[in-house]
Amino acid sequence: MTIASTLRLSLCTAAVSAISMFGLVGCSNSATETATDDAVVTTDKPAKTLAITQIVEHPSLDEIRRGLLEELADNGYVEGENLTVNFQSAQGNLATAGQIAKQFAGDLPDAIVAISTPSAQSIVSSTTTVPVIYTAISDPLAAKLIDDKNVPFQSNVTGLSSQLPIEPQLDLIQKIAPNAKTIGYVYSPGEANSVTVLNQLKQAAPARGLEILDLTANRPTDVAMATRSLGGRADVIYTSLDNNVVSAFEAMASAANELKIPVIASDEFSVRRGATAALGVNDYDFGRVTGKMVYRVLNDEAVNTIKPQVMNDLTLYVSPKHAQAQGVSLSADLLKDAINVDDVDKK
Repeated sequence: MTIASTLRLSLCTAAVSAISMFGLVGCSNSATETATDDAVVTTDKPAKTLAITQIVEHPSLDEIRRGLLEELADNGYVEGENLTVNFQSAQGNLATAGQIAKQFAGDLPDAIVAISTPSAQSIVSSTTTVPVIYTAISDPLAAKLIDDKNVPFQSNVTGLSSQLPIEPQLDLIQKIAPNAKTIGYVYSPGEANSVTVLNQLKQAAPARGLEILDLTANRPTDVAMATRSLGGRADVIYTSLDNNVVSAFEAMASAANELKIPVIASDEFSVRRGATAALGVNDYDFGRVTGKMVYRVLNDEAVNTIKPQVMNDLTLYVSPKHAQAQGVSLSADLLKDAINVDDVDKK
């Protein structure tokens, strides 16, 4: 879904638009005016253009984008007033991601936000001059966005990542399925972050007496089949923020319900969509923090002075309803430390 065209709007154009909508008059080179019921609010920020791309549209990435735009609006950059936003999704296609990256590089916006690892890799390979802020990245080092000293390989790049430690994820799995011996992991081998998680699982699992059974899903349409093939072979399914899997999460959850295998995920929305539980960052908050970095760039701060950041504040989300459908129950001890999405959805 395209939020706005890539054309830069002048402030005068924005004011003319306001005249037609709200009956305002006047045009300024330094501010735009919007009408409210009580007063006229002046936004004293110069007009800027922002390009945003993500590999696919799904609730987790969409929530990050929402948080980002609301953070900018709260700090004076309001879409449709003094901020022109061009959003494009690659719809899960890497070739399309590359085409979007080339278009954005040629458009020369004030900044580009790349949401997800594949989108970030495509954007960074397409421009060395336009400021790029990556987000929703699990392992920027493996994605070759930064080096082992947390320094971006290109001076026009910075961003926010969430490198979820694997041990708490395994702790959660063993609390929910204490008798589990085999963890099924469905992933896309083309996503560097998913490969990193697989390697972490394989390194940490043996010490806990666990085995990892990994199956590939190169497209969202492969997710259901890969999940069903875990029947009789895996005791629990773990999924990280693999975009192919998250795009088709209802298919995974449906197959897991049939097989009575609990699914443990890494984001709130996967729990809302069918997982038993997830331990991950709050996507909206992740977007707000990303928005703070984007604001600094739009406010003319040099991108190479903004260090890449990591956000690892973890929240536990659970769904007793989905747990029951997948053949497990959640202990009172686990529930007391979690956000129960079943209760939230009732409100």
